[in-house]
Amino acid sequence: MASSGIDLLWVSAPQLAIGIGRTLGISLLAIVFSSLGGMLYGVVRNLEVRWIDVVLIVYLEMFRAIPVLVWLYLFFFGMPIFLGWSISGFWCAVLVLSLWGACEVGEVVRGALRSLPRGQREAGLAIGLNLPQLYVKVLLPQALRRMTPPLINVFTRLIKTSSLAVLIGVVDVIKIGQQIIERTYESMLIYGFLFAFFFLACYPLSAASRVLERRWNHS
Repeated sequence: MASSGIDLLWVSAPQLAIGIGRTLGISLLAIVFSSLGGMLYGVVRNLEVRWIDVVLIVYLEMFRAIPVLVWLYLFFFGMPIFLGWSISGFWCAVLVLSLWGACEVGEVVRGALRSLPRGQREAGLAIGLNLPQLYVKVLLPQALRRMTPPLINVFTRLIKTSSLAVLIGVVDVIKIGQQIIERTYESMLIYGFLFAFFFLACYPLSAASRVLERRWNHS
């Protein structure tokens, strides 16, 4: 039985590799775009410009109140109807996850920046740093320690939520797994493989977060 399971995974390896590549591609692109957008979001919110705060709060609450799946359907099916833009399922998933992740990352960055002593900002400005220099050289490096654990949590959620892409036609690792199950009826084996894949994709991030936290606390 074990031998037949290994044989099935070996025969299915090329298919599974394609699905894994798409799932990781969506996840990694979403993490990169979320990080960039979230950094910008957090810094801009920290400037405390009222009308910008209102716009970003509305953006945040919309993505927090409406499930990611609804946003996927809205972008994938709504954009061709209302805007005449056609977008593939892969890039639709990247776009939606990036927008959702950016506001989550942004709130983490904003909270970390707000937690720093106000004297750090005043000292930076007093020695002649402009705002970009102040954030790049003084505030963000100090906030990095405080934001790393919650950022890792956001990134693992992005990886897990990427599985919703199957519902808009993306042939990811979940879809490939379903196709293999329909052909072979080996549901326990394939679901076990999917469990192991997502665990191995997310656990190293959590482990790295704990290691960094211990090192920083020790230093």
